[in-house]
Amino acid sequence: MKFIESLKNVWKIEELRNRIIVTLGLLLVYRFGTQVTLPGVDAAQLAALGDKTSQGLLGLLSQFTGGAFSRASVFALGIMPYISASIVVQLMGIAIPYLQKLQKEGASGQKKVNQITRWLTIAICLLQAPGYLASLPALGVPQSAFLLGTGPLFYFSSVTILVTGCIFAMWLGEKITDKGIGNGISLLIMVGIIATLPQSFIQNAATRLEGNNVMLILFELVIWFVIILVTIMLVMAVRKIAVQYARRTASGGYEKSAMAGSRQYIPLKLNASGVMPIIFAQAIMFVPGMIGGTDLLKDSSVGAWLVTNLGPASMFGFWYNVVFGLLIIVFTYFYTAITVPTNKMADDLKRSGGFIPGIRPGTETAEYLDKIMSQITLPGSIFLALIAVFPAFIVKLMDVQQGWALFFGGTSLLIMVGVAIDTMQQVNSYLLNRHYDGLMKTGKNRKASA
Repeated sequence: MKFIESLKNVWKIEELRNRIIVTLGLLLVYRFGTQVTLPGVDAAQLAALGDKTSQGLLGLLSQFTGGAFSRASVFALGIMPYISASIVVQLMGIAIPYLQKLQKEGASGQKKVNQITRWLTIAICLLQAPGYLASLPALGVPQSAFLLGTGPLFYFSSVTILVTGCIFAMWLGEKITDKGIGNGISLLIMVGIIATLPQSFIQNAATRLEGNNVMLILFELVIWFVIILVTIMLVMAVRKIAVQYARRTASGGYEKSAMAGSRQYIPLKLNASGVMPIIFAQAIMFVPGMIGGTDLLKDSSVGAWLVTNLGPASMFGFWYNVVFGLLIIVFTYFYTAITVPTNKMADDLKRSGGFIPGIRPGTETAEYLDKIMSQITLPGSIFLALIAVFPAFIVKLMDVQQGWALFFGGTSLLIMVGVAIDTMQQVNSYLLNRHYDGLMKTGKNRKASA
C-alpha cells in the first residue's frame, strides 16, 4: 500500500510527471529505431546474423544495443561510440593540460568538453560503421540480402545512416538528461539490455521445460534475485569517514549556532569505479585472440592456445575468466585512482572549516583518504570481479543458455542495477523536495498565526 501511495505522489507532482512522460516517449522513439533495418538490406534474411550474434562478446554487444546490432538496424552502433569517446576524453584529461584546464572551469569548461566528446564520437563512428558493414557477410548475412549490392553507394549511404543514428541516439540521451528523469545515456543502454531479457528467459525456460526441469527454472530465478541483491549492496556500499566542523562565531538565534561543531560524514563508495573496469577489461580481452590469429602465431601452439582459451569464443572458459577477473581488479585500482580526487576532497574540506578527528587538515587528510580508498578498493574490486565472471559459473555448473546467463552478472546486471538506483534516487529527490516545500509553508503559517 505504501508503494502504491508513493506512485500516486509521483504522479501528483506536475514537473515530475511531465519528465517521466518525456523520458518514456524518447525511450519509445529509440526502441522504434532499433527495429528499422538499414535501407538496401532484406530484414527477412538476417536470421543467420541473429544466430551468430546471440553468444559470446557479440551477444553482449547486441544486448547493449537492444538487438539493433543483430538486426542491421539504423541504430546498430548504439550509443557505445559515445561511451568510448567519453572514456577516451576522460583518460586524456589526465595527460593533456588543456583538458585539465577545461575540467576545472565549471559549466563553461564542461560544455567544451562535451563538444569535444561529440566530435570524437563522430570520428569513432566513421571508423566503426565501415567495419560493421564489412563484417556482415562474415557473420552469415548472404549476398542476396543486399538488395542494392555492396558497392560504394551502399557503403556511403549506410555509413551516413549509421553515424546519423548514433548521433541521434546521443541527442536522445542528452534530451532525456535535460528534460526527463535519470541519466539519458545510461537509460538507453539499460532499456536495450532489458529488451533482450524476456526472449533470453523464454528460450532458456523452453529448453528446461523440454527436459521437465521446472524446479530448475525456479532455482535459477532464486539465484538471479540473490545476485541482484548482492549487486545492489556492492553499488550502494559506502565507508563513512566522520568529519567534524569547527565551531563558528555567528550572530543570530539559537538555530544558527546549534549546527556549530556538528559531525557529518564523507561517504567513500566501495565500488567507486562502477562498470568501467569491466568495460576496460573486456576491451583488453580482444587483444590475445587477435595476437593469436596473426600470421606470425596462427600456425603455432601458442597462437592456437591464445585463440582457444582467450579468444572471443571462449568468453565462458576458465582461463578467459581468470585473466578477465585479474584485469578487472587491476583496472578498478587504476580507475579509482584517477577518478576519486582525494586531494580536492581534502582541500574542499579544509576550506569549509571541516576536519577528520585525529587527522591534520591538508596533506595528511588527503593521504588518509587515499589510504582508506586503497583499503576498501581491494574487497570492492574482488566483489566486482566475482560478479563479472559469475555468468561463466552459471553456464558451466547449471548449463544455462549463454544469452540468459549474461543477466546473472557482468556489465549487464551492474548497468541495470546502477541505473535503476540512480533513477529511483532522482525520483525520491523530487518527492523529498515537495515534502520540504510543504513543511516550509506550514512553518510560515504557524509563524503567522503566532
